[in-house]
Amino acid sequence: MELGHVVVLAGGLSHEREVSLRSGRRVADALRSVDVPVELRDADATLLDSFTSDPPDAVFPVLHGAAGEDGAIRGVLELLGIPYVGARPDACRVAWDKPTAKAVVHRAGLRTPASVALPKEVFHDLGASAVLERILNHLGLPLFVKPTQGGSALGASVVREAGDLPAAMVGCFAYGDAALVEQYVAGTEIAVSVIERGGEPHALPAVEIVAPGGRYDYTARYDAGDTEFVTPARLSDEATARATAAAVTAHRALGLRDLSRTDLIVSPDGEVHFLEVNVAPGMTETSLLPRAVSAADLDLGELCRDLIERRLTSRREDSRD
Repeated sequence: MELGHVVVLAGGLSHEREVSLRSGRRVADALRSVDVPVELRDADATLLDSFTSDPPDAVFPVLHGAAGEDGAIRGVLELLGIPYVGARPDACRVAWDKPTAKAVVHRAGLRTPASVALPKEVFHDLGASAVLERILNHLGLPLFVKPTQGGSALGASVVREAGDLPAAMVGCFAYGDAALVEQYVAGTEIAVSVIERGGEPHALPAVEIVAPGGRYDYTARYDAGDTEFVTPARLSDEATARATAAAVTAHRALGLRDLSRTDLIVSPDGEVHFLEVNVAPGMTETSLLPRAVSAADLDLGELCRDLIERRLTSRREDSRD
């Protein structure tokens, strides 16, 4: 298939803007390496006029954070009738909200840590000390605190002592208006990327994450050399099978499309626990999906081109119905 005007959409105004720009450059370079003509565009005030006057054949969104992953920008692309790679807006909204995604995959049979999600107003209205005491009584320690929406581990932290919980909540609320407080599950942290090929989702090799001090935070994610990545992950065959099945189950249950990345913890007994899913996985030089693509002996540029071609083929088939 001859591809013409393809736009890689990156940047935006979220806390993850710089990561998105790095991801966008990586995808654009990968597509150019397989002779796809690419324009790298920011999601700014000129975008709508540009897409209206000169609509691209397809868009590859690599926007992280709000608008990029909550379905908003994709909804605009649908209004414009422009094909794009990735999940539809309704599925994005479900996946973007971590408590909702946890509930959906739990109903689909996946394990996920016990948790409570509370907006900042609850702590103000009911008293922070009283609410935190109930959280500790119900979930115990250690805990993992993170915003209910967002990525790149911004505002996320492990709480091992009760006295550290208030500071963790303050740090969380700096990046979102609601907090998800989970029981902390110790084990091997992995990411399993899912790519749709031939109309079916297929899991790529699991990437094991060994972060310095056990903290896979923003710095550990994006500063090369700070974190060790092992691909394929050092798991038993049985645990590997359960992890890859869990990622495919999450992809299907959440109604995702084309590509996704599911973050999991495999406990020492081999049980797999769902943490969250990403509908716009990072594509930087330290990101997990490109590592999994390489481990599967696939070429990132060819894969991205195939995903674009699949969207265009689906669009043409839909127009004939």
